[in-house]
Amino acid sequence: MSLSRRQFHKIALAAGAFVSLPGGGFAAAEEPVSGGTLKIVYFPEPTQLVAINTSAGGPQFIGSKIFDGLLSYDYDLNPKPNLAREWSISADGLEYVFHLQPKAKFHDGKPVTSADVAFSILRLKEAHPRGRAIFSQVEAIDTSDPLVAKLKLAKPSPALITALAGSESPIVPKRVFETFKPVDNPKTEQIIGSGPFVLKEWVPGSHILLERNPDYWDAPRPYLERVIVRLINDAGARAAALETGEGDIGPNPVPLADLERFKASSTLRVDDRIYAYAGQQNQLVINLENSYLKELKVRQAIAHAIDVPALINIVLFGYAIPSPTAISPGLAKFHNPDIGFAKFDTALAEKLLDEAGFPRKEGGKRFKLRVTTNPFNPQTYSDFIARALIKVGIDAEIEKFDFGTYVKIVYTDRAWDLSVESLSNTFDPTAGVQRVYWSKNFKIGLPFSNASHYENPEVDRLLEAASVEPDVEKRAQLFKDFQVIVAKDLPVINLASPIQPVVGSARVKDYALGAEGLSSNLARAWLAETS
Repeated sequence: MSLSRRQFHKIALAAGAFVSLPGGGFAAAEEPVSGGTLKIVYFPEPTQLVAINTSAGGPQFIGSKIFDGLLSYDYDLNPKPNLAREWSISADGLEYVFHLQPKAKFHDGKPVTSADVAFSILRLKEAHPRGRAIFSQVEAIDTSDPLVAKLKLAKPSPALITALAGSESPIVPKRVFETFKPVDNPKTEQIIGSGPFVLKEWVPGSHILLERNPDYWDAPRPYLERVIVRLINDAGARAAALETGEGDIGPNPVPLADLERFKASSTLRVDDRIYAYAGQQNQLVINLENSYLKELKVRQAIAHAIDVPALINIVLFGYAIPSPTAISPGLAKFHNPDIGFAKFDTALAEKLLDEAGFPRKEGGKRFKLRVTTNPFNPQTYSDFIARALIKVGIDAEIEKFDFGTYVKIVYTDRAWDLSVESLSNTFDPTAGVQRVYWSKNFKIGLPFSNASHYENPEVDRLLEAASVEPDVEKRAQLFKDFQVIVAKDLPVINLASPIQPVVGSARVKDYALGAEGLSSNLARAWLAETS
């Protein structure tokens, strides 16, 4: 079964849920074959390979093949064993007990123990943009039994049980990672995981080579002998690599304008499912430290100046779900459908700017703002936003950076004004949404967090209450009330949930058997022989 974009949009918006439709060779059906090299085309080039202190896409995507998590998840976010072979949660939600795989070892031969689990979770709690909220209620971890980790919580944490995949909460070796600060990244020789693949080589600007872990606890997996991640920043070059067989698969790898052509290919397939561990949300983040942007009427004017339907058609070629709220329609039970986009009205935008005290000056300009975008997004985002601002008299200066520079400029140097960010709602608002608006998540150098420097005590209260509320209906109402406030305050202008397809050879089997999609550990992936 395959869906057109129009059909997908109708289903996603009507059902209000992330669509996960195994079919067309996606689900496991054939007998796996061992061996072979999987060639992944990937961008942007990562600056690190383990998601212990960042939610950046590269460490999540690549690191998940090297570092396992406690659990994995099916399409509906039901937990499945991984490093934890079994687990239990107390009736009051205040104790989680994880029994570890007795054969699990790190790549240097040392066993995975409860001490490693405890260290990893506490580091995520301290240094990870989403982990700071997810694990905020973890008070202590009992590691008296090396194969049993017992988490003690101060209050329930409903999202915790869905946050334990390797891409989100990797388990790292304590003895290695405790030797450097939480904000620091490991050296290449310190990237020692317990996952199905071992890091063998990382050549910046070229490739990352992973080889099969022969001592993986889940034998006979992994089936692949090696994985090569080819680092190709140019979309046209990635498309060419897939068409010529120099690449086998990639996440969102080709220009959106080329997708229809790829769908017609007999040897390639386009997987446009949205996986619960993704749920991208594109939003125009506003630096509230800027003297102009501190003014609510200026932020309102910018919202009225953006033609969102045109943006989706021009920048994203229609491959997106309109998403005017902090919580996208994809998280249906928490999304507030009563909130819509600001009306596209340039005359009203001009009026608001005048009222804010910033009339057009000689030459027609009011003031200047710097506009950038996360390089994971189409770079035409900056162009579209800049043109919209120029029409209402704001002098928009476009600034484009490589990924590492972008993260530093926005989250450390704070030398920016407006940025189109790509932040996943993920599997739960406490993980994917809270970090953007929670005042306690503003921290210099903490990536993919509260870049706006937004502070609202009532928003903090609602988010913190929702993060520990076990009743789903009460929790949903807290999130809906939160969305009303941030829609009025406008620290962020929410735009769209892009559909970011996986494109790959039909030879690649079982690469995405659950909620993590292609960001799974690929232990079960295999290559069929060509006919």
